[in-house]
Amino acid sequence: MNDELARATALVPAEYHLLQIADPQGPVANDLDATQNGLVSAVGGVIEVSTGIHTGRVRVTVETHSQRPDPAPGWEEIVEMSCHSPSGEVLVTPMMDDPADLPSLASQGPGPYRLRVHALGRDTAVDESTDDVVESYLIQSWPAVHHDALLVKATDDYGAQVGARPVDDTIVIDHEDSPDTQTGQERDILRRAGQGDYS
Repeated sequence: MNDELARATALVPAEYHLLQIADPQGPVANDLDATQNGLVSAVGGVIEVSTGIHTGRVRVTVETHSQRPDPAPGWEEIVEMSCHSPSGEVLVTPMMDDPADLPSLASQGPGPYRLRVHALGRDTAVDESTDDVVESYLIQSWPAVHHDALLVKATDDYGAQVGARPVDDTIVIDHEDSPDTQTGQERDILRRAGQGDYS
C-alpha cells in the first residue's frame, strides 16, 4: 500500500552549513545537539540540518506519509526526530530567506510528527561555497507521538566531524566580525535568531 500523500523537490540555499525546518507560529522541537547524530539539531525550537557545504544550493525532497515509511535506500546519513506543529505548517527554509517551495511536513494539520532526514554528498565540498549542487536531502514525515531522536545510519566523514565537536564549541571572532562589517552584522543576526530574537 502506498501511503505517500505528497512529494516534491526543490533547490534550497544552505547558509552557514545549515538548512532549517520551522513552524511560523512556534517551536517545533526541544533542543537537540548535533553532536548526538551529526546531521540534525534543534535550537530555539527550530530544527537545523547540517550541510557539508558552507554556502550554496542543495537538493531537498520532501515526502509526507500517512504512516511510517521504510527508510529510503542509497543514502549516507539517516536520522529520525520528533517535531510538533502548532500551526500545521512545518516548512523547509533557508536561514535568511523565505521558505522553500515545498509541501508542509505537517501534512495532517497541527500536531505531532516524526521526521526522517536522509543526506547524501556532504563530503563532496566540505566548508566550500559552491554554485554546483553536490548535496541531496530527503525528508520524510508522518504523524507520530514523540520519541527520542534516532541515528539510523551514519557513514559520511562530515557527520563524524560534527559529532566530534565539543558541545560548547565557540565561534572565534576576528576583526571581520566587527558590527561595522557585513560579516559582523550577519553573525549578530544569527546570534539573535538563535536566542529567539527576530527583531
